[in-house]
Amino acid sequence: MTELDAVPAILCGDTTDRIFVGGTWRTGGGDVIESVDPATGRVFATLHAATPADVDVAVQAGLRAVHEGGWAARMPHERAAVLHRIGDLVDANAERIAILQTTDTGKTLSETRALARSAAGTFRYMAAAAETMEDAVTPSRGPYLTLATHEPMGVVGAITPWNSPIASDAQKIAPALAAGNAVVAKPPVWAPWVTLLLARLCEEAGLPAGLLSVLPGPGRTVGDALVRHPDVAKISFTGGTTTGRALAHAAADKIMPITLELGGKSPTIVFDDADVEQALAGVLYGIFSSSGQSCIAGSRVFVQRDVYGAFVEELVSRARSLRVGPGTDPRTQVAPMVARAHRDGVAAMVEDARAAGATVLCGGRIPEGEQFEAGAYYEPTILAGVDNSADICQQEVFGPVAVVLPFDDEDDLVAQANHSVFGLACGIWTSDYRRAWRIAKAVRAGTVWINTYKQFSISTPFSGLEESGLGTEKGRDGIRSYMNQKSIYVDLAGDPLPWAGGDATQEGQP
Repeated sequence: MTELDAVPAILCGDTTDRIFVGGTWRTGGGDVIESVDPATGRVFATLHAATPADVDVAVQAGLRAVHEGGWAARMPHERAAVLHRIGDLVDANAERIAILQTTDTGKTLSETRALARSAAGTFRYMAAAAETMEDAVTPSRGPYLTLATHEPMGVVGAITPWNSPIASDAQKIAPALAAGNAVVAKPPVWAPWVTLLLARLCEEAGLPAGLLSVLPGPGRTVGDALVRHPDVAKISFTGGTTTGRALAHAAADKIMPITLELGGKSPTIVFDDADVEQALAGVLYGIFSSSGQSCIAGSRVFVQRDVYGAFVEELVSRARSLRVGPGTDPRTQVAPMVARAHRDGVAAMVEDARAAGATVLCGGRIPEGEQFEAGAYYEPTILAGVDNSADICQQEVFGPVAVVLPFDDEDDLVAQANHSVFGLACGIWTSDYRRAWRIAKAVRAGTVWINTYKQFSISTPFSGLEESGLGTEKGRDGIRSYMNQKSIYVDLAGDPLPWAGGDATQEGQP
């Protein structure tokens, strides 16, 4: 039996056509979703999508679980105990999760195994953070005790992307549950299965029914119903900027908080004093790992002019040697993209850039050979010969495509790096730590890596600037983002307020 043949058994042991609605497994009432293995083009499972009616059932079940079921009233350490058990089960089932995610998204098994371990760590971290997080006694300005406290919001919606489902699921579901909320999760149509498996593990861990629902389906129906539902208190979305902008408008209509992790066109910068081997490895990893399907991909490679020619020549040589293949092959470095439709969109952007004058230094085509014909493969691609204002330098490709650009000095570099509507990430390669610090401060980005790239810690906040997003995920702030802040004043004097005694000139102290 191959990994692909084992998917139904990996998921639930009987049938895959079930969604998780308010603590109940049922067949969805929407259209059939066909899940295709990106490496082979083979349909490995089908699933009926959720409907807006399922959204309402899930939200109402979540409200009951939070309030009548007492999840919001549980002590933080009691909620933490459940999250620890979920983390342990994710860890114990990491191989199942990895195989399922590789089959669903095309990612390499090495990456999906790492993502599963990361998700387990996220549940454990959020459990520990929730158990130890403190409210504040604030300095009083009068004869009263003042406290700043935090409370659950109620039911929150989590809309996750297809490029790293289990990690994104954990980064939204774990802090929301830790904060005392229920979660209605909408996984992507292209990759719903890992989120459904996570729901089964949450059940097994003893998460009370109704606190988690998983509703795969199109954004235009399920996602829209979730965002507009009057009893949904917050949305956390990871995905494209166009969709994020539409969701922000819907949230504004409700005056509802929203967290958006959106697109990027991240610069990675190579100075003339960089460790060449370190920089080459970092640039290649930053753009071609995950087949470039990453919001923080280092897709604009700025190289100082003095070393531009030699560095780019070696970068192209090494990119040509990267092994393209199925995610199940341990030798694969660049796996297929999530779907042929997405691959074709990436190819079209490269062709548009070529027509606009870009030079294709390597890649720029679908690899040849029978093993690639049915899959969603695309060669690692490096473009040159364009200005930073070109469309290929300004629009997110979300594929294994980098553009190399020269720069002269720090001022030139910062101006080019910041010439973008995005502000998500940045990589800097230099041996001069003072210069690294100057550039890190000057470049507009939510995350900056110095002499490394795509390294993450769940304890460190993650956010984007401008069209790259709104709000914060991860870290202790990631839990607070799923809570409402409340101030409480407790009188200590025991005396009537002066106004009540007839003195209308005195009100509270500011």
